[in-house]
Amino acid sequence: MKLFYADHFVLPLPAGHRFPMEKYSMLRTTLRSSGRFAEADFLVPAAASDAEILRCHDRDYLQRVANGLLSAEETRRIGFPWSAGMVERSRRSAGATLAACRTALTDGCGVNMAGGTHHAHRDFGAGFCVFNDAAIAARAMQAEGRVGTVAIIDCDVHQGDGTASILDGDASIFTFSMHGARNYPFRKARSDLDIELEDATGDASYLAHLGEGLERVFAHCRPELVIYLAGADPFIDDRLGRLALSRDGLLARDRMVLETCRRHSVPIAIAMAGGYARNIADTVAIHAATILLASEHLA
Repeated sequence: MKLFYADHFVLPLPAGHRFPMEKYSMLRTTLRSSGRFAEADFLVPAAASDAEILRCHDRDYLQRVANGLLSAEETRRIGFPWSAGMVERSRRSAGATLAACRTALTDGCGVNMAGGTHHAHRDFGAGFCVFNDAAIAARAMQAEGRVGTVAIIDCDVHQGDGTASILDGDASIFTFSMHGARNYPFRKARSDLDIELEDATGDASYLAHLGEGLERVFAHCRPELVIYLAGADPFIDDRLGRLALSRDGLLARDRMVLETCRRHSVPIAIAMAGGYARNIADTVAIHAATILLASEHLA
C-alpha cells in the first residue's frame, strides 16, 4: 500500500503553538518501524497545481496565499502564520490526497499521511486548513476522467464545513460528515448528510450512527471512489474532541468504513485529518492503527 507524506516540508510555527505538527513525522517513523511496509511504499507527492486548486478555490484567494498577501484577519482565521513553507506544505498536503486517490483507483487503497483539511472554503482558509484537499482531489479525479461519482466520508470530530460549502449543489460528489454538534465550527454548513452527535457520545452509539450513515451514503450515491477523513480527534482524551471514543472504538469505526467500501467494491483514499490528544503519542497510535488496518484490508 502506498503512503504519501510531506512532513519534511516544514511549516514553521512559533514556540507553544497548539497544532501538533510533529505528529506527522512521528507517524512516518512509527509506520517505518512496524515492519509492514517497504521503504518504496513511502512516497513524496507532487504539489497540487494551480489548475487543480482552482477547481475548488477562488483565484484571488489562491494568489493571496501564494504571494503572502493574506490579511491579518485571514491569517488569524487559518491559525498558521504565513510563510513560503506554509504555502508549499499546503500544496504538498493536497497533492498527497490527489496521489492517494490515483493510487486507490489502481490498487484499491491509498493513504495521505496528513490531509483532511476540510475547513478550507472556496475563498478563505480556517481551522488550520489552507486548501481543501478532499474537494480538490474529488474534482481532479473527475476532470481526469477516472470517476464520475465520489463520496467524501468525514469522521473528523469537527464538521467538514468547507467541503460542504465548496461542493454544495454538486450531485456528483456526496458529502457525509459525522461530528460533534456543539464543536467547532459553531456555524455549520450543510453537507449532503450530516450526523451531529452530543458530547460524550461513546463507542456504541457512535458506531450505530455510523452504520446508519454509511447505508444512506451508498444507497443515495453509489460512489466510484471514497475519500475517507479518519480523524483521531473523537478520542476520549483529545483536547478538542469531546465525543469520548476509545481507541478500540476508533479502530472499529475504521473497520466499518473499510468493510463497507470493500463490500461495495469501491476503492478508498484515506487522509488523517485532526488529532489533538493530550499525549501526542495517542494521536500517532490512532493514525497508525488506521493505516495498518487499511493495509490488512488491502492484502
